[in-house]
Amino acid sequence: MMCDDKLRLIAHELLVSLRENVSVDWARRDAARARMRVLVKRILRKYGYPSDLQDAAVQTVLQQAAALSAQWRPSGTAY
Repeated sequence: MMCDDKLRLIAHELLVSLRENVSVDWARRDAARARMRVLVKRILRKYGYPSDLQDAAVQTVLQQAAALSAQWRPSGTAY
């Protein structure tokens, strides 16, 4: 079982990485979604997240990112 501190660290790194790499239409483009999946999997592996739980975790993270990404400004885009 992973400790709360490690899960908090994973969540923070996922949030920062996803915000930095989100594009305007990432949720619609297959290549962009694939890049995000790879990014999430790398972070999970980096912190020793159990491999048998990774697929479900990746899906959950991407669903949450899709719901929140409307509030995120794509990098390089000015208001």
